[in-house]
Amino acid sequence: MGLTQEVAKFVAQTRRRDIPEDVAQLARGFILDGLGVALAGSTDECSRIVQAQVRQMGGKGESSILGTSLTAPVAKAALANGVAGHALDYDDTQLSTSKEAVYGLLTHPTTPVLAAVLAIGEKEKISGEEFVLAYLLGVEVECRIADAINPRHYQSGFHSTATMGGLGAAMAVGKILRLKEEQLIRALGIAASMASGLRENFGTMTKPLHAGRAAENGVSAALLARDGFTAATNILEARRGFFNAMAGGYDESKISGRLGAPYFMKEPGISVKPYPSGSLSHPAQDLILDLVRQHDLGAADIEHIDVGTNSNVPNALIYPMPKTALEGKFSIPFCMAIAVLERKAGIAEFQDRKVRDKKVIELMKRVTLSVDDELERLGYDQVRSRIRIQLRNGQVIEGRYDVARGHPAKPLSWSELGDKFRDCADLVMPRKKSETAIQMVAQIEELRSIAPLLRALSGNKAKTKKPNQRAKSRSKTWSRTRKT
Repeated sequence: MGLTQEVAKFVAQTRRRDIPEDVAQLARGFILDGLGVALAGSTDECSRIVQAQVRQMGGKGESSILGTSLTAPVAKAALANGVAGHALDYDDTQLSTSKEAVYGLLTHPTTPVLAAVLAIGEKEKISGEEFVLAYLLGVEVECRIADAINPRHYQSGFHSTATMGGLGAAMAVGKILRLKEEQLIRALGIAASMASGLRENFGTMTKPLHAGRAAENGVSAALLARDGFTAATNILEARRGFFNAMAGGYDESKISGRLGAPYFMKEPGISVKPYPSGSLSHPAQDLILDLVRQHDLGAADIEHIDVGTNSNVPNALIYPMPKTALEGKFSIPFCMAIAVLERKAGIAEFQDRKVRDKKVIELMKRVTLSVDDELERLGYDQVRSRIRIQLRNGQVIEGRYDVARGHPAKPLSWSELGDKFRDCADLVMPRKKSETAIQMVAQIEELRSIAPLLRALSGNKAKTKKPNQRAKSRSKTWSRTRKT
């Protein structure tokens, strides 16, 4: 059995009863996080441009665009929600299973799959249980393919979320459409030829477009396969196929026989982002915030900040002096400066006016990012980061973090996920609707239809600041699952 067939067979044959409950519990947390960041991202300028274009295209409004009252044809709704999910660079990241594969540089697994499942799921009137199953299978396929590909794929310029997100999305949509194994094989062949996305576009609106197009491609590929469209039947492993053309090879042992054994979100896991920026900045952001608070530091106290990490970080965080918030998401100097000046790093801090603030610019000039030889030798599976702060009084403060909050080693509880969701959703809806959505996701598999959830996620500019505390009841369960 070829690898492409193995993937399709896994998707076709897996039922909800085959999924361990602790994995399903993890999925609910990642779904809540993905919905929240898409709601916030729906307000971003790049999302507004896409939403406007989708409106101009017309067509039957079959699926909802999150955070708005708009509907669109299925594939275009997937596009819009995929763009929104990645617009703030606040969505989750998969871990790696080896020191060669770079942490955070595989995929942002939830956004392409979730956007595709939401779009086709609404049209097909699926249940919450069907929703969770399709999402889980799509993420599993996406992560395993990304983990198996030669790391050269990312290092040479491809954006993995763009190239492999569509494969996962196609399998999730195929599951909802009840495609047979042969149809799923063709869906993979179609989606693989649609795959594209280049890292040179990091720091621009085109990066979130990558995730949106991956979701759209997954929907289109599955629908075409359903209707009899043909494609290669060995697209993953073929000499002229996906792995070889995109990366010059792959490690078959990382995918063959590994699908669902265990599920990737269980081991090695998926990280939830604590900050709306490139994931490779997060351990350093965690560390600088802790050091600043612990030692009560201000910008006037600091002579210089040195950040040391592995060589893949400067290859991704490419802006030493950013000019926009999008560029600031990929800038260690900005992440360090805003942490010192604001003592926080949330949605409100990653704004153009913050990047252009004179105090921020002045402090960014006193930050350097370099490769730390010791950390380089330890491999790339973690973004180990060391910070050395030279104070103007001659004192030196330093520390090292290997992972950030939200990593499986430092998991966020359901309560903390709820807080992040509320912060995101406050941009588009009143707090009452946020609480309703959180409760629905917590019990999503009890929903006979996902339609009520989608209604709860529609946009409404009226807001209230009174949180309902009932949604925190599952906090211990989700945190415990993450630590298992």
